[in-house]
Amino acid sequence: MNSDIPPHRAVGLASTASAGRVAPARRSLLRAALTGTAALGAGLAAGAPSAAATPTGSTRPRPTTAQEALRELAAGNLRWRTYRERHPDESPTVRLALTSGQHPFAVVLGCIDSRVPPELVFDQGLGDLMTVRSAGEVLDEAVLGSVAYGVLELGIPLVMVLGHQSCGAVKAAVQADESGEELPAHIQYLADQISPAIDHSKEGDARIDATIDANVGLVRSRLAAEPDLAAKVATGDLVIVGARYELTSQLVHRTS
Repeated sequence: MNSDIPPHRAVGLASTASAGRVAPARRSLLRAALTGTAALGAGLAAGAPSAAATPTGSTRPRPTTAQEALRELAAGNLRWRTYRERHPDESPTVRLALTSGQHPFAVVLGCIDSRVPPELVFDQGLGDLMTVRSAGEVLDEAVLGSVAYGVLELGIPLVMVLGHQSCGAVKAAVQADESGEELPAHIQYLADQISPAIDHSKEGDARIDATIDANVGLVRSRLAAEPDLAAKVATGDLVIVGARYELTSQLVHRTS
């Protein structure tokens, strides 16, 4: 994700991705209800200018492609980890402008961990990111529908699955797998979803750490298998990436 990460961390664009289909009439209702009066056209063409290039009330250029979005996120994370945050798009003018619509430039699917709020670790403000959070980035219908809404209804060009160092949900899944212990009902659901990513080639803390990355890759692959999202990837209107946040250094780097 960051420009200073080793070359082996860099990954090519996803080749497939997609999400549940919504009937045109229902899409119109959803768009009117959740975006206000501002309407967006179909998916943004790579490199093409957008009417939402600069949100009303903001002086910051608005990323319109996945690569521009990745660069903006990398720049914001650099500000965060060097304690030079700008806290953008929080002014009264921006707040007022956002009452009529929203044009976020990235969907970030992250964990519920209180130490990893995407708007902070990427130094972004109101209207910039659509964040979806679940323990261990686990997908269910509500999470999948939320990601799909950002892509299909708002034309967002980038989806990032953001895991993090010392993920408690992954640790619980690994420990339950090793002990055979049944977790409380709803937490067991999380463990069941994470368990296919468990890396049994490693032991102890190394297994947990490797599973964090593998789980990000698994969630990204599941998103990439959704037909509507895959269609967007195929046309170049969407990129889905995996990334990881290091609590010790505050660095976000690409994993897939």
